[in-house]
Parts: sequence; structure tokens; C-alpha cells
Amino acid sequence: MDYNLILPVVLILGIVYAIKSVVDGHTRRRIVEARGSEELVRSLLAGDTTKRRLAALHWGCVMLTLALAFGLVDLLGIDRVTPGAIALLLGATGLGNVMYFVLDRRLK
Repeated sequence: MDYNLILPVVLILGIVYAIKSVVDGHTRRRIVEARGSEELVRSLLAGDTTKRRLAALHWGCVMLTLALAFGLVDLLGIDRVTPGAIALLLGATGLGNVMYFVLDRRLK
């Protein structure tokens, strides 16, 4: 495994996530400091909770289908990167997103 490639990618993703978290926190703080109505603050917090819950459901669906696809790749004995293996993984990712969409519509 080439750690010279993984380290910069992880570093950049970490920096982007940290900046996003700081900006989101600053925005929330400005809303509270601006004496936003209690209803606005309450709906903001409720929206964040729902958003986090649905994000976990989304990634759970995608990771589950990808795990099944990787298991299928192993069962089929595919040991090289081929267009078929890539198509299987991309299809699993798409299927996970569709699963999330269907579950999200049923939960609402």
C-alpha cells in the first residue's frame, strides 16, 4: 500500500472537515447571538439531529451494499481490477443510494 498517497488525501479531508465544523458552529453561534427566536434555534437543533440520523442511515446503506459487493468479488475469485469488478462496486454504491432514498421516503 502506498502511504505516500494516502497521507495527503487523509490530511486534506481532515482539514476540510475541520473548516466545515468551525464554519457551521460559527453560523449557529451568530444565530443565537442575534437573538433569533427560540423557535428558530429549536428547529435548527432538531434539523441537525435529523440530518445526522439520516446521514448515518445513508452511509449504512451504501457501506452494506459495498460490503456485499466486495464479498461477491471474493466469492467469484476476481483478483485483478477489471471493468466487471469496477461495475459491480459502482452498481453496489448506486444500489445503496437507491436503498437509502426508498427508506428515507418511507420514514417521512
